[in-house]
Amino acid sequence: MSAKPLTLIAGPCVIESRDLVLQVAEQVSGICQELGIDYVFKASFDKANRSSGKSYRGPGPDEGLKILQEVGESFGVQVLTDIHESHQAAAAAQAVDVLQIPAFLCRQTDLLEAAAQAVAGTEKVVNVKKGQFLAPWDMAQVVNKMAESGLDPASGRLWLTERGSSFGYNTLVVDFRSLPQLQALGCPVIFDATHAVQRPGGQGTTSGGQREFVAPLARAAVAVGVDGLFLEVHPDPTVALSDGPNMVPLHRLKALLSQLVALRSVVAEGTAVSVL
Repeated sequence: MSAKPLTLIAGPCVIESRDLVLQVAEQVSGICQELGIDYVFKASFDKANRSSGKSYRGPGPDEGLKILQEVGESFGVQVLTDIHESHQAAAAAQAVDVLQIPAFLCRQTDLLEAAAQAVAGTEKVVNVKKGQFLAPWDMAQVVNKMAESGLDPASGRLWLTERGSSFGYNTLVVDFRSLPQLQALGCPVIFDATHAVQRPGGQGTTSGGQREFVAPLARAAVAVGVDGLFLEVHPDPTVALSDGPNMVPLHRLKALLSQLVALRSVVAEGTAVSVL
């Protein structure tokens, strides 16, 4: 296992306000600096895949990208946001460091190509979330599409994120074999511990979640040897405008990350044992 510091992608699901975004970025960046974690702030300027058409989606690209750019400049951290349409890629790449392709859109060729082209000639990154409907080895074709569009997986600038797989109605499960299987495709692999505990859809107008399982899943991913973690955090998830049931309360984040850093250190010191 690499001795490279753990990467953490963390922030609120969506930009609810400038003040909240800056508050979260300031606190999480301070925690990560103390613990030796490479921090990437995340928030969406538009949540285009909400369960209900009446749900809050965010401030939109004009205001949202300005806020995200301010985060990077104010705290000296990398910033990630997702894009849903090809025409958003170029503008987003001007404002942030990591373009994220949502899981539901991971096979959209035009979107993948636009993201790869938007970061061409830079050190910026594209993070592709594995669709809930795909096996890990199916992501090989996603990686091939990105390589054909000029984003070499060997550059380390193409990340793949595991966020669970559909298992019957309104349920996701995580097969931790997927993490080394995704790493075998030659890309850094992130584990999304908060969306993995989401309960998609359901009888209401919003998705549910089981945040009590975030910590054990995150510990398992670190033990397997994942390159980074994705955690949505909020000062008060009970009033969050998106994904509240599966988000980590901000005041609990440091304790969790401290445990994960300690676990990663133990794993890094061990020697891989083959049972074959």
